[in-house]
Amino acid sequence: MGAKLLCFCLASALVSYYIYTPIPENIEEGWKVMLVTSLFRTVGHVAEVADRLGMMHYMEVMRLITVAEHVAPTSDENVTVTDTEFSNVAVRLYLPRKPARGLRRAVIYFHGGGWCVGQAGMKSYDLLSRWTSSQLDAVVVSVDYRLAPKYHFPVQFEDVYSVTKFFLQSSVLSKYGVDPNRVCVAGDSAGGNLAAAVVQKLLEDSEVTTRLKAHVLLYPALQTLDLNLPSYQQNENGLILPKSLMVRFWSEYFTSDSSLREAMTSNSHVPAESGHLFQFVNWSNLLPEEMKKDYVYTSPVFGSSELAKKYPGFLDPRAAPLLAEDARLRGLPPTYVLTCEYDVLRDDGVMYVSRLRAAGVRVTHDHAKDAFHGALMFVSSPANLPVGNRLRNRYIAWLNENL
Repeated sequence: MGAKLLCFCLASALVSYYIYTPIPENIEEGWKVMLVTSLFRTVGHVAEVADRLGMMHYMEVMRLITVAEHVAPTSDENVTVTDTEFSNVAVRLYLPRKPARGLRRAVIYFHGGGWCVGQAGMKSYDLLSRWTSSQLDAVVVSVDYRLAPKYHFPVQFEDVYSVTKFFLQSSVLSKYGVDPNRVCVAGDSAGGNLAAAVVQKLLEDSEVTTRLKAHVLLYPALQTLDLNLPSYQQNENGLILPKSLMVRFWSEYFTSDSSLREAMTSNSHVPAESGHLFQFVNWSNLLPEEMKKDYVYTSPVFGSSELAKKYPGFLDPRAAPLLAEDARLRGLPPTYVLTCEYDVLRDDGVMYVSRLRAAGVRVTHDHAKDAFHGALMFVSSPANLPVGNRLRNRYIAWLNENL
């Protein structure tokens, strides 16, 4: 009996140690966040073992979360939902069922998942898209772009750009009863990255005559140069998205070659000849004082030129929109940027806000001090969180006023 009790106590202590993650006091229902974080961590550890043993690629294991969360396209009393293709790219289309009183608004949405996981059919994205369509009486196009490791940059960008360009054709807008003056693109995390890149590219595409009314970036990933920003340091072992996983997402976007991931981990992947690009991500100039949090800016440590020659994508503004020249930012449509305090990507969004404002772009910056990366997706059981519902409602309210 004594031995069994001892084993039980030891096992309980080990499980508790594994599950436990420090949760900031201002996060509501922290126990749910802790459990979800431990689930992601467990899948990550299993993925690491499977990858090392040659059983499955790390990201293929991580994608099991996507498979488990997938829901079929199911229409309801408010929205008709179908899976189809635009320009040979898979999309999930949401059309309001109530009779139109005129031309409708439209939202083109790019899901998150580090360019490696996620899909429009995940429960959380499906709920967000049908809620957007119902609340705004809007057509929603949720894009299922191709993913790494099978496809690397620029495939993901090309997929979402192709869908956007196709949808903005007058004939397509007319087919779905969409007002050409009331279309926006939106995305979260990696999808926010793609949304920012698409909007920049559209400005210089002479073939596109329809201009976007707005764009929305929800805790976006926007730069590859400095992966040691204050937000990366503060949230290195943080909730949902620790630094190590974000670095892995970034490197996998460009290649499965581990040498790039290793260089990014040490923040020494940028060659000296590209040093001028650091002016666009210099957080000592672009972050407000309260977000510098007593961290000290240090000069970049340059790396091998060979990596940049083999994988030039990580220096491409289509992959890192913060690297765009100031002139390229001028003329961008009104923008909503959501950042979360407990997120490695927080400073990416904040720096982009600073640069957009300096370029004369009208920006609404919504900084959630009680939120973490991915919080907007926590709006359904079993991980239904008040913060997720609040952020979703603020996002919808902004679209309602500005689209």
